[in-house]
Amino acid sequence: MAIIMKSKEAAEQVYATIRSQVEQLKQQGHRPHLATLLVEGDPASAYYARTKQKIAEKLGISFHLHTFDRHVREAELLHLIDSLNEASHVHGIMLELPLPRHLSASVIKQSIAPYKDIDGITPGNKLATVTGEAGLYPATPQACIELLKHYGHTLAGKNVTLVGIGQTVGLPLFHMLQRENATVTACHAGTRDIAEHLSHADIAFVAVGCPDVITSDMVHPGLILVDAGINETLEGKIVGDAAVDVGEKIHAISPVPGGVGTLTTAILYKNLLKAIELQQYSREVVYS
Repeated sequence: MAIIMKSKEAAEQVYATIRSQVEQLKQQGHRPHLATLLVEGDPASAYYARTKQKIAEKLGISFHLHTFDRHVREAELLHLIDSLNEASHVHGIMLELPLPRHLSASVIKQSIAPYKDIDGITPGNKLATVTGEAGLYPATPQACIELLKHYGHTLAGKNVTLVGIGQTVGLPLFHMLQRENATVTACHAGTRDIAEHLSHADIAFVAVGCPDVITSDMVHPGLILVDAGINETLEGKIVGDAAVDVGEKIHAISPVPGGVGTLTTAILYKNLLKAIELQQYSREVVYS
């Protein structure tokens, strides 16, 4: 039976560091502030937004949830983002996705100031993720790597197979893994035999968003698997991308729920504090 790499302990460690940093900022007269935009219509987004609000309150972070009717005009959202970009007391902006079809997610994401984009969705931060330059990297890929390291696993020199190369998780994770000096093989919709690529992997990440992408006949006893998939079954159960019995055939696996997702929320607030550092540095450069 595989070692189950739960993330609760890793997340608590991140939260403990954040609480300490928030207290230091308060002593300097600053209180971190996160603005979240939620367009009604997606129950999961509403649940996640309110979960983040509860966590912010526990961390001592100011949180403002801006909720819009599902028929909101794009111009109204852009107007609010412009004002949040300019507001000095707002340090982070988060856009809950998905958006209704009449709204352009691309246009709205691009309107967020890069130094307040704590989810790493703007073009500037996506490029920074590729090049490794200073920026706010997407939270879920960071959580994948942090969870692995929390359990003492290193990436340098390892053969890593990445299954799923989407814009949100897989693609940024691909570049971040390379900077960890891993040898990365990326599997996507055109890959003919994923099992072949898993057969020589020390570590695998899966982020497809489809149940049972990885099955027990595709893995080997020495494999470490980080599952970043989150799927809801017809019965309402939350499952990952790996089949349930995969855990019986490999060395270690992250659970769903209780794995990457739990740590991702903590990383979002870590990004908020990094955003404050970047904003302070930006002001020092402008006024020096």
